[in-house]
Amino acid sequence: MGKMRIEKTKNYTVMSKYHLRDRTLSLKAKGLLSVILALPDSWDYTIAGLAAISREGIDTIRRTINELEDAGYICRVPVRDERGRYIDTDYTVYEQPRDHR
Repeated sequence: MGKMRIEKTKNYTVMSKYHLRDRTLSLKAKGLLSVILALPDSWDYTIAGLAAISREGIDTIRRTINELEDAGYICRVPVRDERGRYIDTDYTVYEQPRDHR
């Protein structure tokens, strides 16, 4: 087999490789989680925001988020106002899966 060389440039991201070695995740889930982990904390972490920076549509992003949630890499908590009405969703993203059930 030939050799593979990687020409490194600027704009590095440091992240755990744990999810990349998780054989239970699809490549799409590994890629989306890598993108999420590489984004700055101040970024708009919404499904629409993630779809805006990728080729995938909102439905694909939503299904992939669901896969990551089922695997324990993402935890979603609905945010409600003082009257109990749903107003938003808070996401917690983990570098390694958590038992979220």
